[in-house]
Amino acid sequence: MRLEELAPPEGARHYPKRVGRGLGSGHGKTAGKGHKGQKARSGGAKGAMFEGGQMPLVRRVPKRGFTNRFREPYTEVKLADLNGFEEGAVVSPEDLKKSGIIKRAADRVKILGSGDITRPLTVRAHAFTRSAQDKIEQAGGKAEVI
Repeated sequence: MRLEELAPPEGARHYPKRVGRGLGSGHGKTAGKGHKGQKARSGGAKGAMFEGGQMPLVRRVPKRGFTNRFREPYTEVKLADLNGFEEGAVVSPEDLKKSGIIKRAADRVKILGSGDITRPLTVRAHAFTRSAQDKIEQAGGKAEVI
């Protein structure tokens, strides 16, 4: 068998329906759209949220609050996750990425105070919770804001 002899099995391929191509096409005159009416017209399809003229749910539900476009999201790291580093180490976002604690080193990192830290570390991050900062300093380490 050669490359040019390859062909799909009989009946596997269908020609596309060519509507609006005259009477001889097999979809002649009304092109499969029936006679008149909204669905026969161009642009006659209703939107995804149309509810038959009833006020759509999207417009009935009250809108509240706002979204701050300038919000800078943080990747949160629990204090207990830092126990994997050796004593006296300087922990930066790059180190957290290498150890698999965070996915991207480019993310802004915030250290949360959940859990306990057992060894003195110098932790460099973009933000700390008050309890995380206190626990790091009680363990003999330093919390540095980048």
